[in-house]
Amino acid sequence: MANFTLTPETWQKVKTKFLRKYRDLAAVELSFVPGQEDQLVEQLAKLVNRDNAYIEFTIRKALADPDGNRL
Repeated sequence: MANFTLTPETWQKVKTKFLRKYRDLAAVELSFVPGQEDQLVEQLAKLVNRDNAYIEFTIRKALADPDGNRL
């Protein structure tokens, strides 16, 4: 279970950071439905070839400073 909660607004900020970090991802591939954070983590893990723990860490890091540029 994901250790974070996303809203549509915070997801847009996190998605922007992911697209900057992983330029080969297309914006269409990154879809999110509120309440389905676990599915998002699994989807991102497959797309960037990382484990779920790394994806959760990266999202929590992005949420710590949503207006900053760093991921």
